[in-house]
Amino acid sequence: MTSDTRRAVEAILMVADQPVDPHLLAQVTETSPTEIDELLRALAAEYEQHERGFVLANVAGGWRFQTHPDLAAYVERFVLEGQTARLSAAALETLAIVAYKQPISRAQIAAIRGVNVDGVVRTLEQRGYIAEVGRDPGPGQPVLFGTTDLFLERLGLATIDDLPPIADFVPGPEVVEALEAGLRADTATGESERREEAAADRADEELAGPAGEVLGGGSEPS
Repeated sequence: MTSDTRRAVEAILMVADQPVDPHLLAQVTETSPTEIDELLRALAAEYEQHERGFVLANVAGGWRFQTHPDLAAYVERFVLEGQTARLSAAALETLAIVAYKQPISRAQIAAIRGVNVDGVVRTLEQRGYIAEVGRDPGPGQPVLFGTTDLFLERLGLATIDDLPPIADFVPGPEVVEALEAGLRADTATGESERREEAAADRADEELAGPAGEVLGGGSEPS
């Protein structure tokens, strides 16, 4: 591997606005894919060894330069300075549903979230995080959505299979049981309070006369 090839690869990766397929690098530099793969891995190891502020990462099916994870706090402070264009909680929730359930339709997303998701889906499409990937063969053939390479790139993932298991975010059976017990206790307490209030109302009604006067005691008017 010549120094010119190494420099050419670095130059291409520097100007690329998305991960570069190693086969494309091999074609451009007239080098075999195997040699390019070895070069990319060697460069990645070299940058890491020298503790550079950036890394050469294999994400979304290609290679790209990106900031070192250890410096995320500084980069975040720089990028977010004066900016407010962040995804809302609803958008993040919808994006997570698409990521783990794809391909999925708007109606299926809405059924999971319990609210209309047309606006949120449109926003995620405009940001480039999700896209149409097909149509459901069922009635109406609704559009199915999936995540994009930009989504993988932003999360630093090579493939969608690199997402953490969804089980990691689901509470264990003991937590679910405790929550259910708490809900049952709250329901029982609320029902008891309602019965007590109803009994008190009936007692007040029995003590009141037709015109709302209190029965018993006192002298009749002359």
